[in-house]
Amino acid sequence: MQALWMVLAAFLFASMGVCVKIASQWFSAFEMVFYRGLIGMALLALLARHQGARLGTRYPGMHAWRSLVGVISLGAWFYAIGYLPLASATTLNYMSSVWIAAFVMGGALLQWRPSPEQPRPPLQVPLVLTVLAGFAGVLLMLRPSVGQGQGFAGTVGLLSGFCAAMAYMQVSALARLGEPEARTVFYFALGSAAAGGLAAVVTGFSPWPGWPALWLLPLGLLAAGGQLCMTLAYSRARTPRATLVAASLQYCGIIFASLYGVLVFGDELPLIAWGGMALIVASGIAATLLRASRGVTAHE
Repeated sequence: MQALWMVLAAFLFASMGVCVKIASQWFSAFEMVFYRGLIGMALLALLARHQGARLGTRYPGMHAWRSLVGVISLGAWFYAIGYLPLASATTLNYMSSVWIAAFVMGGALLQWRPSPEQPRPPLQVPLVLTVLAGFAGVLLMLRPSVGQGQGFAGTVGLLSGFCAAMAYMQVSALARLGEPEARTVFYFALGSAAAGGLAAVVTGFSPWPGWPALWLLPLGLLAAGGQLCMTLAYSRARTPRATLVAASLQYCGIIFASLYGVLVFGDELPLIAWGGMALIVASGIAATLLRASRGVTAHE
């Protein structure tokens, strides 16, 4: 059942991307983060009340850091969606698994202190090759975008995956401390509303467009629904194998985003871009498998 929850989460997130791309004609990325946070807060507060869960926490600092990097990731992703083909922006956000693998390798090296009793950590060649393959896929996928003057948007999209990786690792740390998933997601929504609203005040709110503003409602609903389905997928994965299946199935979101891009927006990507996307997906799944074999997981 956890597999179906993850596929549904991937579909909802891809559908949210459609709403973001359409709403970006009238709203900035900051504004969309703000409204998405408000809607998410309302839904999660109702859910917590229904479940009888309290929203108070003993780890406000950890939630604040998770919200900060999560909001940066979300805003960068929304910006990339507005300027890149939907499939490209989604794939760059899903680079988080490759970034986490790079963090794992870097962390092992930083913690090593040379001594006769503690030899140098193993190089983990498969993980190194996986990370290199992921970044090779980024170069292939962004090459057409750079030629079309979309290099900055591509860089911002890559930032979204980098910050998402940090957010996922923080979520894992909160889960190990016993924080309920609904509480973690609520504080992320709160952080999104606060940071997005502050940034929108500084940069200026867009003129209210009237009926097109209704796109904000499904944007927030689909985002909250996607996060809840993803949470259910991981919470019901009782074995390491089930967790791996759920983590791998999240890449269905790229397939859904690609179909939306072609059918709804008429996106046309050259063969080299599709090849880069395939390489990123393969390296992301491989990185997930290799991390699991070493007992290192991160999910949201």
